[in-house]
Amino acid sequence: MTGKRTPAPTPISQEKPPAARLGPRPLWLHLGLAAMPWLGSPAAWTQWKQGSPPWKGAQASDLEAVARKLADYPAEAVEAALAAEGVRRLARMMAGVSRYRAHPWHRPPEAAPVLWQEGSTRLLDYGAEGGRPLLIVPSLINRAYVLDLMAERSFLRFLAGAGLRPLLVDWGVPGAAETNFGLDDYVAGRLARALAVTRTLAGGPVPVIGYCMGGLLAAGLAALEPAAISALVFLATPWDFYVADDGVTGRQMAALHAVLAPALSAWGAMPTDMLQLFFTALDPLLAARKFSRFAAAEAGEPPPEGRPDSAFVAVEDWLNDGVPLVARVAGECLAGWWGANTPATGKWEVAGCPVVAGKLAQPSLVVVPSADRIVPPASALALASALPRRDLIEPPLGHIGMMVSAKAPGWVWQPLRDWLVTMTAS
Repeated sequence: MTGKRTPAPTPISQEKPPAARLGPRPLWLHLGLAAMPWLGSPAAWTQWKQGSPPWKGAQASDLEAVARKLADYPAEAVEAALAAEGVRRLARMMAGVSRYRAHPWHRPPEAAPVLWQEGSTRLLDYGAEGGRPLLIVPSLINRAYVLDLMAERSFLRFLAGAGLRPLLVDWGVPGAAETNFGLDDYVAGRLARALAVTRTLAGGPVPVIGYCMGGLLAAGLAALEPAAISALVFLATPWDFYVADDGVTGRQMAALHAVLAPALSAWGAMPTDMLQLFFTALDPLLAARKFSRFAAAEAGEPPPEGRPDSAFVAVEDWLNDGVPLVARVAGECLAGWWGANTPATGKWEVAGCPVVAGKLAQPSLVVVPSADRIVPPASALALASALPRRDLIEPPLGHIGMMVSAKAPGWVWQPLRDWLVTMTAS
């Protein structure tokens, strides 16, 4: 169906109470990563005093300084204190997890009308008729509603309030129709048809915004449909997968895919919890720190990253509400984008069309958050350097914070809106 606004399907949350929270996912991993240093401290202390392992450099200096401060205390008392502190820290983290799981805030039912749907993919209309349509493309592995996280933290509602008509591609959860999909099916198929609906509403070319992986998909779409796109916005979009560490991580990802390929083929997709492992590897103790601070916030201390309770819960709910990645796409991303660095080398193709940043002639805005821990800023800056017509914003925010934090409107949303209005002015 195309062109006509239709009511959104009744969300499950209207029919029954919200499902119990399971995060942080996978919980066993986060608990294990926290327990190893905290509960293992007494054993590590004893081994160090016995000369094993032979710490060197800064680690040895730090331990020597600690040893001097503890020299007057009995060894048994030190070990007991370390054990008690480890238990206390783990209990505090679990108190934060329990508080999060019991929190009363839940995302309200979706209200955006559905303009078009094919398989699991929907095009959601967040603007008013008469506004200037633009297409917004999120990642395939995270829920699209991060861009409409809550009423007071909604990038899409902000754009709508500025007289624009944001149309959001909601990929949904892959089903039977998407089982054998590759990137060509998503970009040259689903995304191209969503663009056609958007262009029909606009009566001409439209801007396209891509967030993270969605930026890569938007670049592929622009290579295929240059005449249909008037401007491009890339939000924290990775491009050069080798620049941050000379390709070490990329080659590791390619090797990992070679090992996982038979299992992915059998499963049909990379499960959500497996995808979460990759993000956890970027900062193994992040969950421990976040939920420990969330427990402390209940006792009157500042909440994590200064966010109020409901905002913290909303972000965590989104993080734990991931989407599986179909096997073929997982292979193209791990072995192609990561392993062979195909975007930066100009070797990535969509439906036989090379996706070369230097040939994307549309005016482009590249937003590279300088505190991004998911997409290395150098990777995203490589895209900015390659585009022939681009403007650049480097906000002092993180990958998710650039879209949902209290500082996002001033640093990202407003400059982006102003740029779009300028680019789309008739």
